[in-house]
Amino acid sequence: MADQILHARDFGELCALYGYTPEEHVVLTKDGYLLGLHRISSKKGEQNSRPGTSTGKPVVYLHHGLLMNSEVWVCLTDAERALPFVLVEHGFDVWLGNNRGNKYSKKSIHYGPQDTKFWDFSLDDFAWHDIPDSIHYILDITKAPKLSYIGFSQGTAQAFAALSIHPQLNEKINVFIALAPALSPAGLSASIVDGLMKSSPTLMFLFFGRKSILSSATMWQSIIYPPLFAKVIDTSLVWMFNWHNLNITPSQKIAAYAHLYSFASTKSVVHWFQIMRNGAFLMYDDEVMSPAARTSVSSYRPARFPTKNIVTPIVLLYGDRDSLVDIDVMMNQLPRHTEARCLHSYEHIDILWGKDVDRDVIPEVLDALKKHCDDKDKLTGIVNGFKRTGDGAETEGFSDSL
Repeated sequence: MADQILHARDFGELCALYGYTPEEHVVLTKDGYLLGLHRISSKKGEQNSRPGTSTGKPVVYLHHGLLMNSEVWVCLTDAERALPFVLVEHGFDVWLGNNRGNKYSKKSIHYGPQDTKFWDFSLDDFAWHDIPDSIHYILDITKAPKLSYIGFSQGTAQAFAALSIHPQLNEKINVFIALAPALSPAGLSASIVDGLMKSSPTLMFLFFGRKSILSSATMWQSIIYPPLFAKVIDTSLVWMFNWHNLNITPSQKIAAYAHLYSFASTKSVVHWFQIMRNGAFLMYDDEVMSPAARTSVSSYRPARFPTKNIVTPIVLLYGDRDSLVDIDVMMNQLPRHTEARCLHSYEHIDILWGKDVDRDVIPEVLDALKKHCDDKDKLTGIVNGFKRTGDGAETEGFSDSL
């Protein structure tokens, strides 16, 4: 299966390996970007006779991290470790989003990807447009009053930002589950890079230009022997973040690393270095583009995302070995109702692809969904390795319990 996942060309082929048939949708944001959405609403082997319509099932929306796309959720070597597949089998209508500029959202009605203006976006734009516009589209199609949001890494930051600046969006999300949450990380383990980027974020533009960052990664990935490519990624993650990814099996790395990278703007990465430099979850600071004359420390401060104003229930699932998460600092920036659950011996990416996520991570997600979902009666329970159907009959299913 690992070899098949490695060579799968897109989201649809990855899902087909496990017997699922996804739908493709396109969202037009208010500022003109076309975002690809993927939907899995039918259980394994089932065919949806009415695609693009309401299923009446509880809706879950998943959003990926930085330099990723929706494929990262479904490129696992076991179906029981792939969160979208588990959710579908539990009776959810599962949607997966994509950021502007990535593999599935590389189009705008105003500019082409060869135009610098196409790549002029940061976390602010994800928060103002991509997240709320995607959610509104999903709710319009499904006719559901609310959905559950599950984000990974930057996908959590985008939700923190969007919920903080769109009060009405809080009414549309019944629970926000943040996997490996990112808010205001301290910085990189590579002290030289960390120091350079924090002292002058504009160096990023000098090194990588003003369009897509690391755009040659897909070329190198295609010509490097997969185990060697996995070694390169592992070495880079140790150097940059001190992540050793020991919870991810070698075969899973080879399979999933082929789907790890997708296009993102240099500006969005610069935004993260601004956040790290200031130690706060700030909106993009345009002043770094052309140095401003600042007469005193108090004369200027970039706007902050008012994350304490979030009303939606929040559940954080973080690894105690994740160098990007300082849970005490994070909790101080979030509302008092935020719940944090620690995953022992987990780092960052292994919350997605770890060998034991079916035992350690997915049950926590299901517990949070069950607690906050408005349509509990429509969900299928999993008991002792069997799927419990509505009439009390048992059929084989995933092994974890709801």
